[in-house]
Amino acid sequence: MAIILGLESSCDDTAAALVDSDRRILAHLVVSQNEAHRPFGGVVPEIAARAHVQILPDLVRQALSQAKLDIGDVDAIAATAGPGLIGGVMVALMTAKGLAISAGKPLVAVNHLEGHALSPRLVDPDLGFRYLLLLVSGGHCQLLEVLGVGSYKRLATTIDDAAGEAFDKAAKLLGLGYPGGPAIEKLAKEGDSSAVPLPRPLVGSGEPHFSFAGLKSAVQRASASGVHKPADIAASFQQAVVDCLVDRTRLALQACGASTLVVAGGVAANQAIRSALQQLAIDTGRRFSVPPGWLCTDNAAMIAWAGAERFGLGMVDDLSAPARARWPLDPDAEKVRGAGVKA
Repeated sequence: MAIILGLESSCDDTAAALVDSDRRILAHLVVSQNEAHRPFGGVVPEIAARAHVQILPDLVRQALSQAKLDIGDVDAIAATAGPGLIGGVMVALMTAKGLAISAGKPLVAVNHLEGHALSPRLVDPDLGFRYLLLLVSGGHCQLLEVLGVGSYKRLATTIDDAAGEAFDKAAKLLGLGYPGGPAIEKLAKEGDSSAVPLPRPLVGSGEPHFSFAGLKSAVQRASASGVHKPADIAASFQQAVVDCLVDRTRLALQACGASTLVVAGGVAANQAIRSALQQLAIDTGRRFSVPPGWLCTDNAAMIAWAGAERFGLGMVDDLSAPARARWPLDPDAEKVRGAGVKA
């Protein structure tokens, strides 16, 4: 049994966790920076990086104390090495390198997206490779075949905004503040999802990729018109995103034939999205797996678990492992039009 210390600082959450190879979560700590970024309506990279520097060392000490362990009891140290805000990514990675040197432990440089991709396996022991993954977060919206640890085939990505980014922008247009996803979901419960006619970009087109920029623009027009209630706009927007995700995922299931559908990433915490995708899995005869909400948003438990999976296969890194702002899971995937080439 291996015990892995995981560190995460790729965006605006600072996190540390200890997980063992038997899927036991020994410690799990996350410090949110929402209050610091709320006045700006989004994450300010410099503020985030400074906060990580201030928070992470003590968070590591707290995690070890919570698990009743010493750094010497840890078998390897895993940290997010990208993709993300480069200043933030460097904090966790450099902290991990320092700990690895001082304690004489192996380093595992984890792709943040692989953390999300493997996170369902931490809580679902029966989830084996291969499976279709809908990775839906603030910065990414992709469909991938997960063939094994470190082995991914990208089937689709976004050609402009990611779903989570669209949620944040729509929330800002409605004056709901930051973070936008939970705010939209809460307000949508009070609205009529059919009240505002909004587009479903690329639905029915046969193209595998996602697009949310046009939907965001439609929300802006609906909000500026003064005709519709904010709750109705929120509900209609959320339903439009659901319809887009279900349509694209159905197409990917037909293309790859995977027997299990997995959903991960911060947007997977949205209950309307989870329910619709679960129904899609039922309708198409697939097994469905999704992590609990706390494991969908950025956290270090998923980084520790990805580290445990890689460490178990001998996939460790030397101290020259770089911090990366961009790091695709499938570097050989064909480039697509629009911004999707970045991921």
